[in-house]
Amino acid sequence: MTGMSRARVARRIAAGAAYGGGSVGLAGAVTVGLLVAQAQLARRRVGNGPVGYVPNADGLYGAAYTVPGEPALRLTMLGDSTAAGQGVHRGGQTPGALLASGVAAVAERPVGLSTVAVPGACSDDLDRQVTRALADPSRIPDMCVIMVGANDVTHRMPATQSVRHLSAAVRRLRTAGAEVVVGTCPDLGTIEPVRQPLRWLARHTSRQLAAAQTIGVVGQGGRTVSLGDLLGPEFAANPRELFGPDSYHPSAEGYATAAMAVLPTVCAVLGLWPAEEERPDAARREGFLPVARAAAEAASEAGTEVAAAMPTGPRGTWALLKRRRRRRVPEAEPQPSAQPSP
Repeated sequence: MTGMSRARVARRIAAGAAYGGGSVGLAGAVTVGLLVAQAQLARRRVGNGPVGYVPNADGLYGAAYTVPGEPALRLTMLGDSTAAGQGVHRGGQTPGALLASGVAAVAERPVGLSTVAVPGACSDDLDRQVTRALADPSRIPDMCVIMVGANDVTHRMPATQSVRHLSAAVRRLRTAGAEVVVGTCPDLGTIEPVRQPLRWLARHTSRQLAAAQTIGVVGQGGRTVSLGDLLGPEFAANPRELFGPDSYHPSAEGYATAAMAVLPTVCAVLGLWPAEEERPDAARREGFLPVARAAAEAASEAGTEVAAAMPTGPRGTWALLKRRRRRRVPEAEPQPSAQPSP
């Protein structure tokens, strides 16, 4: 699918989600049925890993930066097993821990991490997760990171429904005062046991959902970072290193790769980068585009950020597309502190 075609379909899906349209599909019923059958076969073939175990990463990171009377930043992870960190053995290897320690180092301020993500969750579970994240009005998160979408594809959730649930979650979090960054649907075509031609169909379906997610998220005031290609060329070139023991969830190195892509956007949203880094760099092919085109481009390139720009333009909403430099994130375990985590 070309970028323009992906942009058109993503725009239709997002419009259906916003206005209560029907179940705009990502692929025909036969195609989806074949994809699900292949995914189930792949799961049986890779199902000998540490299924169900998710290390606890919640706690305070960067405790050395604590200043009496100054509260820690609050970071909450929402979404599915990727957000929770399933597939690794230590809390410090999860994406939440990596992001919390990275933000603490950049901000020179402690960061309290809370994880409400649930392995196996689809986008329709986000409403419950958001309710948990906002349960205490006096402790609203400063930043929420959502990673979701893969289960929506494998469970055949209609794309409009998927985007509608995600958009509603972002809207609730933004209304409460939290910043939101969404890691869009990963590329399921990179899961090693999935064979052609369904590998191509999985990639097509995943990227189409990622593009539609971006349009919905940007429309609610959030930012997105494409995870698709992180589970693409890098994972395909080195699957034994970048996938975990079950060959389905990322390994510690895989989660570190994803965290490196998301961290710059999280820091930008929190105002931790110099102002000049927020301007588009033509040498890096950054710039302003209609949101659907920006979403389509981002879905095909790992680590690409999309954020709202001008409210309107000649072709509707515009967005800023940025290709930020990745930042290495060291592993760190939560530290005990008198300050409670969020």
